[in-house]
Amino acid sequence: MDKAQEQPPQRKVRVLDLDDVPDGEARRVDVEGHKIALVRIGEDLFAIGDMCSHANYSLSEGPVDPEEVTIECWKHGAQFSLCDGIPMSLPATQPVPVFKVESSENSIYIHIPEGSE
Repeated sequence: MDKAQEQPPQRKVRVLDLDDVPDGEARRVDVEGHKIALVRIGEDLFAIGDMCSHANYSLSEGPVDPEEVTIECWKHGAQFSLCDGIPMSLPATQPVPVFKVESSENSIYIHIPEGSE
């Protein structure tokens, strides 16, 4: 594997119970200096940077579109893919970070890059 494809070491951090994130909604979590929007759509979980890349508003306060698998910034309407953080509409043009997320039993874990505070 070349260095461009190497992933930095990550640490798995428990953030919430699965029941704390209702289907079709987002919750903000702060993990080691990262503001993260945690979204649940059915059995799928997504974790992206919580701050809109256009104007620095909280994405977790905006609506989730379960069919398009996006979240919308409540302030100016930019939509972001929950899968890869890429903006799907203007005014945002820059992606937001994406975090690996998983659940085990009733706990939700987010993978945070080591030394990234």
